[in-house]
Amino acid sequence: MDCTFNRRSFMAAAGALLGPNWASAFPGATSAHSGEVRLGIASYSLRKLSRAQAIAAMKELNTPYVNIKEFHLPYRSTPSELSAGRKEFESAGLKIVGGGTISLAEDSDSEMRKYFDYARLCGMPLIVIAPTQQTLPRVERLVKEYDIKAAVHNHGPEDKFFPTPQVVLQAVRKMDPRVGLCIDVGHTARTGIDVVGSIAEAGPRLLDMHIKDLRSLSDGNSQCRVGEGAIPIPAIFKQLKKMKYQGFVNLEYEIDADNPVPGMIQSLAYMRGVLDGLRG
Repeated sequence: MDCTFNRRSFMAAAGALLGPNWASAFPGATSAHSGEVRLGIASYSLRKLSRAQAIAAMKELNTPYVNIKEFHLPYRSTPSELSAGRKEFESAGLKIVGGGTISLAEDSDSEMRKYFDYARLCGMPLIVIAPTQQTLPRVERLVKEYDIKAAVHNHGPEDKFFPTPQVVLQAVRKMDPRVGLCIDVGHTARTGIDVVGSIAEAGPRLLDMHIKDLRSLSDGNSQCRVGEGAIPIPAIFKQLKKMKYQGFVNLEYEIDADNPVPGMIQSLAYMRGVLDGLRG
């Protein structure tokens, strides 16, 4: 992971750019809402598109919520570049609800602060992270300091630290409530763990969510458009509504990388149809 900026110069430049009260411009949490499931986009889905192309695609997808991957706001950018990039999203009517996944595997204050500074300048109230058990206490301390939520992403059978939601929940159970879980439904299914049950078990520790679909629940290479696979989307949404989930359900569409928008449109249309059915 390339991260070449220096924290001291980063902070000084940010202060010069935004003034002495710059930190107050970045609230640590999204506001409460009516309890409706809110669909967003993980910009990793648009990883082969430039920032301008990704923004245009998200407007076509007709959802204002975006979790930004580093492709579209690079870590190595200067504070002024990050501020300008953030404004491009906001000027297009998009709301930045998070960033990541960000690896926080190095147990170092100076290294980890780079990413919290980055998130604050980008207006990210939450970061999706891939830490280790060893670095998680440091993450919690910085979450308290910065008032930025951190959601540990479970990455399935290959993840030696956090393969399942349950491993994450055990690790964060005594931590600040702003440290929690980003459940990836595809990776969870591949471990053989019940996805809907895991969501219920997470409760308020469920801070963020990546949604996708798989034709075979044991095969990560079987990803398909949402609604064409075996992931129990209606049951997932029913559980989220039951528990009044406060976060976002971000579509992470990892196939059709050269032309993802048609499949994403279909996936969102299916999910909106499910939600309409639950309302009716």
